[in-house]
Amino acid sequence: MRMLPRWSRWKPSTLMATSAATLALVTGVSIGLASATTGGTSASGSATAVNAAMTTSGVAPAMSCSGVSSLDLAAAVPGVPFEITSAAEVAATDNTLGTWAYCNVQGVIAPQIHFQLRLPQTGWQANYLQLGCGGLCGNVNTGSAAASYGCVPLTDGAFAVGSSDEGHYQGGGLFSTDPSLRADFGYKSDHLLAQVAKVLVKQYYGQAATHSYFDGCSQGGHQALTEAQRYPTDFDGIVAGAPANNFTALNTFSHAWTAQSVYLDGGPATITTADLAPIHAAVLKGCDAPADGIIADPLACAWDPASIKCAAGQTSTADAYCLTADQVTTLRRIYAGPTDEHGQLLYPGYQLRGSELNWAGIIVPTTATGTTGDQNFVRETLRYQIFDSPQPALTYKDIKFTAAYYKKVMEPNEGIYDATDPDLTAFKKAGGKLILWHGLGDQHIPAVGTMAYYKAVEKAMGGEAATTGFARLFLLPGVAHCGGGQGPDKLDALTAIVDWVTQDKAPAGLLTRTVDSTGKVTSARPTYPFPNVAENTTGGSADDPSSYTSVRSTAEANLKLNWISSFRSGYEQVGNWIHGKWVVGKGKA
Repeated sequence: MRMLPRWSRWKPSTLMATSAATLALVTGVSIGLASATTGGTSASGSATAVNAAMTTSGVAPAMSCSGVSSLDLAAAVPGVPFEITSAAEVAATDNTLGTWAYCNVQGVIAPQIHFQLRLPQTGWQANYLQLGCGGLCGNVNTGSAAASYGCVPLTDGAFAVGSSDEGHYQGGGLFSTDPSLRADFGYKSDHLLAQVAKVLVKQYYGQAATHSYFDGCSQGGHQALTEAQRYPTDFDGIVAGAPANNFTALNTFSHAWTAQSVYLDGGPATITTADLAPIHAAVLKGCDAPADGIIADPLACAWDPASIKCAAGQTSTADAYCLTADQVTTLRRIYAGPTDEHGQLLYPGYQLRGSELNWAGIIVPTTATGTTGDQNFVRETLRYQIFDSPQPALTYKDIKFTAAYYKKVMEPNEGIYDATDPDLTAFKKAGGKLILWHGLGDQHIPAVGTMAYYKAVEKAMGGEAATTGFARLFLLPGVAHCGGGQGPDKLDALTAIVDWVTQDKAPAGLLTRTVDSTGKVTSARPTYPFPNVAENTTGGSADDPSSYTSVRSTAEANLKLNWISSFRSGYEQVGNWIHGKWVVGKGKA
């Protein structure tokens, strides 16, 4: 077994006492999960061929790290001016990604996209990995990679790693008042960085990267899908976690709906964090959840909050918890999602039952007069990112849930910000592979939206079988936004995408794990490609992956939404300075 760095290290001796099959899965040895038609892997997604290649020392740099800062590459990427601001060696002991020393290259792509590259000094296997960011970005993230728990190639320096701040310094939306920065954030920055990074990689090692990958969650998932849709040849393999790809409607209608639902009629919050545990307990009972409290198929549950409504004259107590009429209204609205006057969804998603414990601080406040994360996201988006001029006085209360207001909000900038095109023909034709993943307990971005997008991809690409040949969606029960929550949340989709790209092994399943604060793996279970769920068919331990079987979810397979819009092509816009004027027109690139 190859030793992993401290942050991702596990030892067989520290695993809880489960079956040999559990240990086999956790260590990356298949126990018989069905292989996909293109080759298949075990649920661990182990990259056996890549790991074997890691026994070599890799491609050595062709130049010194200090020499990188002296390179004159002003004309190296036509139409993409950039400068290198520094290049310095960093010891392996200071590397949060793995056990390899690297050349730390920093630079700027015009007008102000700050980027960083970590170029391994040993172990490089001719791979480039670009990482996404979160929220509204505003910082460079090369220190951690989403969905890469225990990924040996990353640990051993197989990838040159790059990331950018998407063209601004901070996480607020004020940067969007500049149209060029709006475009950089919306769709340009990752494409520009991919071009620049590949040039620098080739200069440093004396040869180009053989394969390129993208990995991100949340806004990083949005970036990932933007690349697949607009720039289908930039990356061979893409991992998109909990994607904020329906960016405009998510940060306006979806978040404002939950905020207005919690603060009914602008008053104090009807539900606070103190209510979440008893509500969640009622949901588990109403959804007939198993003993471990993880609902594998929450889309199939239609628990009604009115089932625990207080009787006339009853007061809720710790021993007999019940909901007021306003609390029932709040919960029903949160589970239903934002709708217009005709009952049409204004965002293709809603909170799933079983996600309640993850709502704290995001959907509901600590106290009745406190604030929530949803309120803040709406404020930044509504004030600076939607309209042609800033509207600094607007708040979540100003969102109107009507068809007319939807048109007013969406038409100006969805073509810049959104990544909802389901036609991935060009990406598939280029040989691209895509892994989507999403926690079913996501409190920020409802997982239903990702299911709906994936079903639209299936429709655009010729059906389920045609889609699974290059793209698959994995849903993680109980898992919150990009991790955390109640279900096993550690997974290695990065190794799985490498296997798919290099060996044509489509992931038949991914293993998810729960890891405690000491690094001990306390449970593990598989997740299967949508619309299949992992069902405990043996009656064995819920923490043992061998207890589970892949079962097709009728609720997921038959998902239909009464949505005001649709996933479609042709909405995209591009902006450029032409003769001193900012001109926006239709198009992807």
